Amino acid sequence: MTATEPVGGASPAAESALAADVPQPAPGAAPPRTPLVARAAAELVGTAGLVAVVVGSGIQAAGLTGDAALQLLANSTATVFGLGVLIALLGPVSGAHFNPAVTLAEWWTARRGGAGVTARELAVYVPSQIAGAVAGAILADAMFGEPLVKWSTHDRSAGNLLLGEVVATAGLILLVFGLARTDRLRFAPVAVASYIGAAYWFTSSTSFANPAVTIGRAFTDTFAGIAPASVPGFVAMQLVGAAVGLALVAVIFMCGKTDTGAPAA
Repeated sequence: MTATEPVGGASPAAESALAADVPQPAPGAAPPRTPLVARAAAELVGTAGLVAVVVGSGIQAAGLTGDAALQLLANSTATVFGLGVLIALLGPVSGAHFNPAVTLAEWWTARRGGAGVTARELAVYVPSQIAGAVAGAILADAMFGEPLVKWSTHDRSAGNLLLGEVVATAGLILLVFGLARTDRLRFAPVAVASYIGAAYWFTSSTSFANPAVTIGRAFTDTFAGIAPASVPGFVAMQLVGAAVGLALVAVIFMCGKTDTGAPAA
C-alpha cells in the first residue's frame, strides 16, 4: 500500500464524511490551556531554577576571583544562558513569567480587555513564584555548602539603586509586552535573557527587576544577596517600574486611529 492510498480501502469521499462527524474547534478558538496545576509547577520550578543560577553562579564567581568586575561578568553570563533556557523550556507551559511584576501586568491588561491571566491564575502564579525563588536560593546554598538559610547582610537601600530598579523593571515590561503586541514572542528566550544580561551592567542595582527573585535572594548571605530591610524598597520600585513599563507600551504600541477616532486602515 502506498502513502496515497486510503486506509482500510475507504474512499476519499467516505473519509470526508467521517471527518465531518468529528466535532471541530470553532474558527479562531483558542487551543485548550495547560492545566493550572502544571502552569503553577512550571512557574515554581522556573523561578527556582532562575534563582539557583543567579545565587549559585555568584557563589562560584566569588570563590574563584576577588575581582568584582569578573564576578559580575560571570554572574551575568550564567544568568543570560540560564534564563534563556528556562524561558524556551517552560514558556509553552506557563508563559515563563517567573516574575510577579510580569504576572501582575498581564492581569492588569486582561482586566482592560487584553490577553492575560485571570485573578485566579494570578493568585496561584505569584505564590508559586515566591516559593520557587526561596527554594532556589536554599538549593544554591546547599550545593555550595553554605548555610541553607542565612539572611543577607548586603544593604541595597540607596536611592540610586531604587531608581535602577524602576528603570530595569520598566524596560523588562516594555520588552515583554512590546514583543506580544508585535507578535514576536517567539524571540522572548533570546530577547529577555539578553536584556537582563545587559541590565546587569547598565543599571546601578544590577537589575533584580523581579519581586520574587528579590525575596528569594534575601535568604542567602552571598554575592547575590540582598538584606531583608532592603527588600520592601526594591519590590515597591519594581511595581512602579511595571506601571511605567505598561504606560510606555500603551503609548509606543497604541493602535493607529484617524482624527475621527476610527481605527486607521
